[in-house]
Amino acid sequence: MKIIKQPNNIKFGLGAAKDFRFPEKSLVITSKGASSRGWLNYTNLEKQKCFHDVEPNPSLDTAKKIISNFKNANIECVIGLGGGSSLDVAKFVGHKLGKKKILIPTTFGSGSEVTRIAVLTVKGKKTSFHDDEMFADTAIVDPHFIKNSPIEVIKNSAIDACAQCTEGYDSKNGNEYTKFLCNAAFDILEDAILNEKYENLPMGSLVTGLGFGNCSTTLGHALSYVFSNEGYSHGHALSFTTLAAHQFNSSKFKERFERITEKLEFERIYLKQDLMIAAKSVFSDRRHLDNNPKIVSKGDIIDILKQFKI
Repeated sequence: MKIIKQPNNIKFGLGAAKDFRFPEKSLVITSKGASSRGWLNYTNLEKQKCFHDVEPNPSLDTAKKIISNFKNANIECVIGLGGGSSLDVAKFVGHKLGKKKILIPTTFGSGSEVTRIAVLTVKGKKTSFHDDEMFADTAIVDPHFIKNSPIEVIKNSAIDACAQCTEGYDSKNGNEYTKFLCNAAFDILEDAILNEKYENLPMGSLVTGLGFGNCSTTLGHALSYVFSNEGYSHGHALSFTTLAAHQFNSSKFKERFERITEKLEFERIYLKQDLMIAAKSVFSDRRHLDNNPKIVSKGDIIDILKQFKI
């Protein structure tokens, strides 16, 4: 029997982040532009201690720097405010500092606010850290933040969520509950993207996180990391690698996922590094590949990657 896990508290709705009473002594972890975008003002977090230099695809070194800088600070809570990168760093830092964690997504694709996973770059390679202690004490999902999001951010976030829920549905580590959540999430996301009802993406992303966070993503994510390491955004890479995975796995979502990628009009991705080196990197990602519904050989990976070579 599989135990389903999620944050202790989830607050959802327009104004949820604005109306929340945050601990007075908190550390906000976010990215550049949090102030200019009005995030700190909206959440009334302007007077809190703040680290606002989280980079895309954040490194373990960044997390360690924050831990070193604030390990002796008088704080009760770590607040992650931003996209998946900021939330992943906040989860890792909060866990290592032994502080309560409040996570507030401003993009809606990673589902990071409700998972026990932090993805950090270690020596140039994206690495997943898993620990129950990285669950948020409170996740706050406020659709307010999607209002002024650039279309490229919306596109990358949306396809990220679609990749996670469809791979999660196919995962060998899933069960009836996770399949129900992942399927429901994709229905919400598909409608939101194809009919441009972007205000519904926050709910789709939240349900996605609750679903795949209790099983696993699979081959599509293992493939995507070699492209993310070459500079493609995570969502951009997934739009092609998850589609390739769905083709390989004969997933029931293949045609529907392809319609979404066509709607979002991502430019073609290309593999720049040596094919064999890339295949070796993907094949070493056992956390994703061992949960894939079909056994994946190194030869299979080479065949898939060939279609992306320049």
